[in-house]
Amino acid sequence: MARTRGREGGENRAGAFFLATLILWLVSVLFEIAFNGRTELLSVLAGCCFYQAANWVVRSRVSRDPLFVNTAVSLLHATVTSSSVVFILLNLWLKDGYKDIFEHSRLVGATWPWAYRALCFSCGYFAYDQWDMLQYRLYSGWIPSILVHHLILLICFTLALYRNVTINYLILTLICEIHSIFLHMRKVRRMAGIRDAKSVVVKIEWVLNWVSFFVARLAAHVFITAKLIIDASKFDKGIELPLALFGMAGMNMLNIGLGIDLFGAFKREMWTSKSNHRRD
Repeated sequence: MARTRGREGGENRAGAFFLATLILWLVSVLFEIAFNGRTELLSVLAGCCFYQAANWVVRSRVSRDPLFVNTAVSLLHATVTSSSVVFILLNLWLKDGYKDIFEHSRLVGATWPWAYRALCFSCGYFAYDQWDMLQYRLYSGWIPSILVHHLILLICFTLALYRNVTINYLILTLICEIHSIFLHMRKVRRMAGIRDAKSVVVKIEWVLNWVSFFVARLAAHVFITAKLIIDASKFDKGIELPLALFGMAGMNMLNIGLGIDLFGAFKREMWTSKSNHRRD
């Protein structure tokens, strides 16, 4: 009983901390818009409102289960964001080709067409998702990794949007949302009761899940981290490089943890399927 109370107390304190940081973030964004005339940041609030509206639609039309609703909206975000990133890169290729696309000055100082708005909209989602998880207690532990992940992204994204630097770098990090599509699809599929690992649909889903994990998430983030280290001397003195390295270090650690969890889920699903077939 004492351990349970201690765990709940720790989670309550964690929730209070992350709620406070979310409120401070919102106050900061509103201040920039109202007092510094940064009307372009309205796209951040538009992102918050859009995904909250999607939450209400799913809750009223499909299911009231908080985890299902959260997962469905996360699937929507992954689809919208990954499509936006592909559109931005495809548009860039059709317009200028891929020449010098990874040149330092373009990644740090320039902004590709539509990149700023896409980053704002995605930033709004992470604020919405942080609120939704805090509201329905969709986290566990004294230091919930999902809340830490969202906080890191909010800090990195918002500071980049304020200073209008490294926007293109951050757009490249969002390529990982291609993998998130299959990650959330798996959760929705399991909630719908489709768990037979022998089925063709599940096999294809796992193949796409692993391929996108290694290519769009793990390899992409390692490449960005290596690029930051190689070009470290090209950065001006300031917060950009330390913040970028801190953010990517956090992302890479979370990716390793995600890979371990994904492998565990894969083994459990395959083992459960084998056990069920033996009983039959």
